[in-house]
Amino acid sequence: MNKINQLFAQRGDKKLLSLYFCAGCPTLEGTGDVILAMQRRGIAMIEVGIPFSDPLADGPVIQSAATQALKNGMNLHILFSQLKAIKDQVQIPLVLMGYLNPILHYGIEDFCQSCVEAGVSGAIIPDLPFKDYQEVIKPIADKYDLRIIMLITPETSEERIRFIDDNTDGFVYMVSSAAITGAQKSFDEAKQEYFRRINAMNLRNPRMIGFGISNKQTLEAAQQNAAGAIIGSKFVTLLNESNNADEALDKLFDALER
Repeated sequence: MNKINQLFAQRGDKKLLSLYFCAGCPTLEGTGDVILAMQRRGIAMIEVGIPFSDPLADGPVIQSAATQALKNGMNLHILFSQLKAIKDQVQIPLVLMGYLNPILHYGIEDFCQSCVEAGVSGAIIPDLPFKDYQEVIKPIADKYDLRIIMLITPETSEERIRFIDDNTDGFVYMVSSAAITGAQKSFDEAKQEYFRRINAMNLRNPRMIGFGISNKQTLEAAQQNAAGAIIGSKFVTLLNESNNADEALDKLFDALER
């Protein structure tokens, strides 16, 4: 069974925490150490960012991390090599998150095959048109048992949400707002209403809420309305400040208690 499906099948009532970081930042060689530190500290699933020069959905924190990673020399070939080196030690799902351009340059089938060889269970491609997903990507991803995770936002219509739910597997990435990534102090009533509206749809796939989660209030709001939460910018900031994954995780867990 794909590790993503296994995670959600076995979670019971547990609320999951997934973290994002950008491969190759703060250092080129640190990807494996960050992943193993997260696993050791109880993170349920990890999103590994593929750096790209024009990350349209990302705020300044993740844009800066991607720029630094590219300066450090990170690319997909190096990333897959690093992931293969720790594959036997990683028990939790790894999901690559990146834009379509580097994946097309790498080759779609080569990308899916490399994911399997490196122990990657899924991919999130924010700028992937759904039609292209269905016609081009999905048949290849299915061949390699790789989950392609799609995103929904407050602006996504109910018809499209149900269409995504019917045609994907793994989980639905529920973006908390239509804005770019970045930490927020709270979720306003409009976001809360969005959470309630999606809850009432009783989707087939579990949902994870991301974008803007940085403290106890936003974490609890996300976890109350989905299978769990995804944190990106807050952790990336702490990791860049400390240059040490365990120290960054200590500070993150402290922030999530406040």
